[in-house]
Amino acid sequence: MKYLLGIDFGGGSSKATLLSHEGKVVATAVTEYPTHYPKAGYAEQDPNDWYNAVKVGITKLIDESKVSAADITAVCLDAATHTAVVMDENFNVIMPSIYWTDTRSIKEAEYLKENFGNTIYQQCLHQPSTIWTLPQLLWIKNNLPDTFGKIKKILFAKDYVRHMLCGDYATDFIEAEGSMLFDFGTLSWSKELCDILNLDVSLLPEVKAPTDIAGTITKQASKDTGLLEGTTVIMGSTDTVMEVFASGAVKKGQMTLKLATAGRICIVTDKFYPNKNLVNYSHLVKGLCYPGTATKACASSYRWYRDTFGGSYKDLDTGAKDTPIGADGLMYHPYLNGELTPYNDPKLCASFTGVRASHTKGHFSRAVMEGIGYSLLDCKNAINEIGIEMGDTATIIGGGAASPIWRQIVADMLNIKLITTNNSDSSFGSAMTAGVATGVFPSFEAAVEKCSEKVSETLPNMENHKKYLALYADYKKIHDALAPIYQNRA
Repeated sequence: MKYLLGIDFGGGSSKATLLSHEGKVVATAVTEYPTHYPKAGYAEQDPNDWYNAVKVGITKLIDESKVSAADITAVCLDAATHTAVVMDENFNVIMPSIYWTDTRSIKEAEYLKENFGNTIYQQCLHQPSTIWTLPQLLWIKNNLPDTFGKIKKILFAKDYVRHMLCGDYATDFIEAEGSMLFDFGTLSWSKELCDILNLDVSLLPEVKAPTDIAGTITKQASKDTGLLEGTTVIMGSTDTVMEVFASGAVKKGQMTLKLATAGRICIVTDKFYPNKNLVNYSHLVKGLCYPGTATKACASSYRWYRDTFGGSYKDLDTGAKDTPIGADGLMYHPYLNGELTPYNDPKLCASFTGVRASHTKGHFSRAVMEGIGYSLLDCKNAINEIGIEMGDTATIIGGGAASPIWRQIVADMLNIKLITTNNSDSSFGSAMTAGVATGVFPSFEAAVEKCSEKVSETLPNMENHKKYLALYADYKKIHDALAPIYQNRA
C-alpha cells in the first residue's frame, strides 16, 4: 500500500496525517510547540520549533504506524498565512517570526492606510491591519533597522519548513496573497508595494501553484525525519484553504465554519468580494475563491481560558453543558488580540462582564463558548450585509468542532445546520493535495469524493436561537460601551 503525507503548522502544534492512496487516514501525530508573548500585543514563534516538530512528528508517525518510508510517495505542507520568516543570504533565521495575531504594528498599519491605502486596496483587495506581512515588516524596519538591513531572504512558515526538507526557495500564490506585497491582478510581487519598504523584489521567493512539485527530500532531511531521500515534496498552501478543501467545499456556494485558533465563516465563490469585513483568498480549485469573515481569538480563547484557569477540555465542556443559556448573565468578549470582523480594531481587549458571586467555573466556560459564538454571529451578519448568498448549512471544521456542546451553541446562535465530516483538518487537506498533485486523485472533486464522508449533523434549536438573539443585543451594547476605553490604552 502507498501513502500520502500532509503536515500542518498551527498556533500551538504541528499535525502530520498519513493518508493511503485508497483515501483512508491510517495514522496521525501531533507535536506541540509554544507561541511566545514577550510583551503586551506580541505573538511570536520560533521557526526552529516548526522544523523540530516535523522531525519528531514524522519519526513518531513512521514508528507507530509501521509504514515503510519507501511507501510514502509525496509530502505536502500547510500553515497559517502572514507569518514571515526573515533570513540572511544563507537562509539563517535572524529573528523570531511575528505571528498573525500579533498587534505590535498598529502604528505601521495606520501609516500605511493613511499614505498608501488606495494603492494597497487596489492591488491586495484588503486594508492594512496588523495581521498582514507588510505592516509587520515595516515595524521591523522602524524598530529594528539593523535586523531589517540583514534581510536577504523572506519565506513564510510552511515554505521555510519545506526549504529545510528539499532546499527550494518558493511560495505559492495563495500564501503570497496574504503578504500584502502581492498584486492579485497580475499574480506577481508588486514592486510598488515593495518600494514602500525599500525592499528589493528580487529578495522574495519564486511564486508557484500549490500543486507544483517543489523538490525532493534531501539527504539531511531524510536523516532528520526518516523520510526516504528523493521523496516528492509538493508546494502546499495555507491552512485555511486546506481546511476548506478537506471539508469538501470545492463547489460554488458551499460554506465552512471554523472553530480553530481563529474563527471563520468562508463561502466558496467564483469571484473576490473586496470589503473591509472580508478576507479574500483564491481557492485550490481554479476559478474559485473563498472570501470569509474572521474572529481573531476563537479556539485560542478557549485554550487561553483552559491554560489560565486550569482543567481539561472535557471538564470545561461538561461545566458549560450543565449551565443554562446566557450563563446567568455572565458574558465574554473574545478580543484577546483585538478583533477583525466587523470592527478591524487591534486595540479591543477581551472581557468578562456581569460577574456575580453566584457564578461557577461552568458559567465561565459557557460564557467563553457563547462569546465566541456571538463574534461568529457578527461575522454572519457581515456576510449578509455584503450580499453574498449564504445557505443554511455549513461544514464545521477546526479543533472546536470536536465539542458537541460548542457545536450546539454555535448552531443555535447562528441558526445554521452544522455538518461534521470524518476528517476536516488542514493536514488531511494537504495529504489530499499531495494526491491531486501526483495524480493519485484525478481532481480536487474526486479527492473529496474518495476521502471525505459526513459523520454527523447538528441542527439548530429555534427557541434557543430566539434567546440568543436577545442576548446578542446586550453583547453589542457592551462592545460599544467598552471600545472607546481601549482606544486610549497603549
